[in-house]
Amino acid sequence: MKKRLYQSDAAGYLREHSSIFLFIVVLFLMGVIFGAIVVNSMSFTQKEDLFYYLSQFFGQVSDEKVAEKGDLFMQSFFHNSKFIGLIWVLGISIIGLPVILILLFVKGMVVGFTVGFLVSQMGWKGFMLAAVSILPQNLIIIPVFIIMASLSVIISLKMIKKQFMKKFAQPVMPLFKGYLIALLAAVIFISAASGIEAYLSPLLMKTVISAASLK
Repeated sequence: MKKRLYQSDAAGYLREHSSIFLFIVVLFLMGVIFGAIVVNSMSFTQKEDLFYYLSQFFGQVSDEKVAEKGDLFMQSFFHNSKFIGLIWVLGISIIGLPVILILLFVKGMVVGFTVGFLVSQMGWKGFMLAAVSILPQNLIIIPVFIIMASLSVIISLKMIKKQFMKKFAQPVMPLFKGYLIALLAAVIFISAASGIEAYLSPLLMKTVISAASLK
């Protein structure tokens, strides 16, 4: 019974704020598209310089000279956790709304640029590298970022209403508790994504690099 009520509440919450979730998804996709466009605006020299450093990295991966897996895990975990934590904090601040949107757009732009650069420089080999080095962990990270950004926007809007609209009588504490639980859940998913990035992605990258002779 409780499970049905929870599912009903979750479905109702999604329906109520569907426009915000849709806006966040579209904003992220716009960032991805913009990042891919930026690749085409780079000069030949810039692409060559960047590809040189990328090739050096591929060589290190192939020779297993990258950082220890434990270090990679911690770096990925802290990087993504700080990003999520910043979005969370901005959600409970009245002035944080535009910054949340900018951060999500930039995140999409980074993903789009990385994939776009690999594909533009290396064709299908670049696509395969992007698939094994970026896709696995981002299947978790991107949905977490989108959901947390959406929740942060929702909370921020309600904080603004609470501050400037006296008729807005919805209590803040229940919202804050749910928001805190969402942060904890996000951190758990981020740790899983970091594990994939540290332990699985390097193995997949080494396989693709060796098969495609990218070293």
